[in-house]
Amino acid sequence: MIRTPLRPLARILRARERGENPDDIEAENRRLRHERIQERAQNRSGVRVVLMASCFILAFGTVGVRMGMLASSEPSEPRSQVLSAQIMSQRADITDRHGRVLATNLLTHSVYAHPHQMVDPVGAAKGLARIFPDLEEERLIRDFTGDRKFMWIKRKISPEQMQAVHDIGEPGLLFGPREMRVYPNGHIASHILGGSGFGNEGVSSAEVVGVAGVEKAFDGWLRDPANEGAPLALSIDLAVQSAMEEVLASGMKVMNAKGAGGILLEIATGEIVAMTSLPDFDPNDRPRPLLTGDPSDSPLFNRIVQGQYELGSTFKIFPVAQALDLGLINPNSGINTRTPMQIGKYRINDFSNYGPQLSATDVIVKSSNVGTVRIAQMVGVERQREFLRDLGFFDPTEIEMVEAPTGKPLVPTRWPAVTAATVSFGHGLAASPLHLAAAYATIANGGRKVTPTLVHGRQRPEGEQVLSTSAANMAVSMLRQVVTRGTGRTAEIAGFEIAGKTGTADKPRPGGGYYRDRNVATFASVFPASNPQYVLIVTMDEPSVRGLAGESRTAGATAVPVAAELVRRLAPLIGLEPKTDEILPTIAPRFQPRVEPPAPDEIKLVANQ
Repeated sequence: MIRTPLRPLARILRARERGENPDDIEAENRRLRHERIQERAQNRSGVRVVLMASCFILAFGTVGVRMGMLASSEPSEPRSQVLSAQIMSQRADITDRHGRVLATNLLTHSVYAHPHQMVDPVGAAKGLARIFPDLEEERLIRDFTGDRKFMWIKRKISPEQMQAVHDIGEPGLLFGPREMRVYPNGHIASHILGGSGFGNEGVSSAEVVGVAGVEKAFDGWLRDPANEGAPLALSIDLAVQSAMEEVLASGMKVMNAKGAGGILLEIATGEIVAMTSLPDFDPNDRPRPLLTGDPSDSPLFNRIVQGQYELGSTFKIFPVAQALDLGLINPNSGINTRTPMQIGKYRINDFSNYGPQLSATDVIVKSSNVGTVRIAQMVGVERQREFLRDLGFFDPTEIEMVEAPTGKPLVPTRWPAVTAATVSFGHGLAASPLHLAAAYATIANGGRKVTPTLVHGRQRPEGEQVLSTSAANMAVSMLRQVVTRGTGRTAEIAGFEIAGKTGTADKPRPGGGYYRDRNVATFASVFPASNPQYVLIVTMDEPSVRGLAGESRTAGATAVPVAAELVRRLAPLIGLEPKTDEILPTIAPRFQPRVEPPAPDEIKLVANQ
């Protein structure tokens, strides 16, 4: 802005020439200047007033709109906000079917550091290294004396460790309260529970989330405030689970096995009473997963749910039961068992020469490959596939675990005659022991499909009828004779009427073919045979036991004795009493397997050159 001079020279000179007072010119110019200044000030004041009025209108308008929205919304309880983390709710407990705690929460603390607030960072590093041996003193010193403003030391510590850190007396070491998930029974049911970790976390709180097993499968339910802290009741029985793990661990050691697994399933409800995979782990200190090599070498691998095994002669009951259902045979029907049997360029043999004919029952009792294939040929390829599909061997199990989809059976893409033959005696189709347990439970349930579950007391729709009751009963009767006079004789326990089938299958090589000295031995059983209530599956990975007759890897010498010991130990725990009229005055030996020549359920499928 150009200011007008108060005493312009030209006007002053002219005023003097005319005899006027020059001070009047200055006074007039001063008045005009003050008027302009006042006008500009008034304009600025008007703009400010309008701006302030607009702000007040906007603020009160926002408050009014928000009040209107709140008035028209549904009332709800607010959730507390925590700096750096949001804790949705306390995680619910997990219990067994009798209410015994399997997983719960415990108040603990974390410890973290503000290095810039430390008085003696080197001394603090040395003190922490003494308290936590897994921490490196040199690295702590570098971190404490560097540019870091914050760092975690431990996300959960015990009260004793907290006191020890407190005794260091370092103001830069701070504690934050939080909850941690605790599994009071250690290794017991570790694969079922899975484990947990921290999700959203800050220095004053942390969110506990499931990372595997039912902890992850039910993560949303366990954290849902609508459940009001009600525990998740699993179907397993803690006492039965503990006994199964103890017996399987002993059996695994005696049989020199790489791994072992077992499952006890209640037929009427489909509820899993116990499920074990060995080796296992402690969910309180969950190990890291393997990134290379065979996944089954990791203790995190669940052999019962995730294992994909060719289950050998345990499959033989399926084509026989289907043929009984279709009316193609009866238990006494004569079946051609002449060997060798030719299918294309392949020959199928039995371990022993059973003669030209066996009854359908003896095909199962003696575990004849040839006889089983003859019966499967009567059924036909398409009907065989559909029956196995109905039994659940084409899809993952519906068990409430995040690992279930990884256990989808390996089903042949093509199903020629030779595939139909090998599948009938348990080779060419790989499934989990849980699939096998569900299929045996379906047969033992009068042919009505059983779906396994880990949740106790849940009402579910009745399964479809995939097999007639009469055919199912005849199949169970055949399985009973396998134990009384067949390859499962060491499972005979007076008073418990165990029915079952052995299966010994060679393990496939990664590059094709099969190992000659590695197999999976399985015993699938139902008891009591006269009124089936439970299915018990025992599987041993690469077992080997030596006796008077030499080394044996068959299911009859490895898995069956372990299953017998399990029935002895578990029957009293599940309230199953033996039939007194069948109890004999003899005591069966414990883990003293009778080593016999390899069981006839071993497979000999030789290419015809």
